[in-house]
Amino acid sequence: MITCQGRDLKFSLAERELFLQTLRPYPEQYVALFTCDRAELYTGSGPAPRAVAGHLFRVVSGLESALLGETAIQGQVKQAYLAAQTRGLSAEMHRLFQNALRVGKRVRAETAISRGAMSHGQTVLEALADLKIDLSRSRILIVGVNNLNKTVLKYLVRRGAKTIFLANRSYAKALDWSRELGGQAFRLNCLPRLAARADIIISATAAPHLILRAEQFTARQPVLVFDLAVPRDIDPAIGLLPNVTLYNNEDIEKIIRDNQKTRAAEIKAAEKIIQEELARFYA
Repeated sequence: MITCQGRDLKFSLAERELFLQTLRPYPEQYVALFTCDRAELYTGSGPAPRAVAGHLFRVVSGLESALLGETAIQGQVKQAYLAAQTRGLSAEMHRLFQNALRVGKRVRAETAISRGAMSHGQTVLEALADLKIDLSRSRILIVGVNNLNKTVLKYLVRRGAKTIFLANRSYAKALDWSRELGGQAFRLNCLPRLAARADIIISATAAPHLILRAEQFTARQPVLVFDLAVPRDIDPAIGLLPNVTLYNNEDIEKIIRDNQKTRAAEIKAAEKIIQEELARFYA
């Protein structure tokens, strides 16, 4: 097994394809795994050494990921395995990867290693899910065109949100989003009027100052506000109003830190499962 890992390790699709082309004359069967910070090559036709199996079990379980317990790695390992099947794999390699994928599922089912949001966007989405908000009936205001809000917007659309207001300093960018993803585009100077109509406000801009002050806020209906900006977009005084629940960036980061602690506390339980599965694999 060959492995490289690091935060600055990046392979473009073209570079991956070039690497795989160089392997085509290689007589041994192999599985090539690429992620955002990992490149690994599993090769051979005989039984996998225990260290290799243990490493793969840890990888697929998210214990070797920069983001402890991440779930995407399970799918990435599966895709690498499926791609390798088209080239042909030995029975031992099939057995190794089938067991690894089963171990990853077991670790996540029996521990909390992958539970709890670990990003700002996911924390917002989990909060909306936990509150059981009917998104199809909610008027949602998203302020700021950026990757974080794009992730949130895509989720909201998939979950049935129908009334979405997109406000941005650049109206053209908001309009591009509305055409691509849905929602109505507005200029940022419409913000007080939009906020008065919204049930949910999600704001994440790069503005160096508040963009919505308490004296501009006239909503009377219950409003859930997520201010993800640093410095803040939303006047903290708005959160003191009886009809408003306000989460600012500090609140979101505290939730993420608590989730990190929860995941870290599950490492020992995950390692125990992996050792059990290794014993079974080599029995």
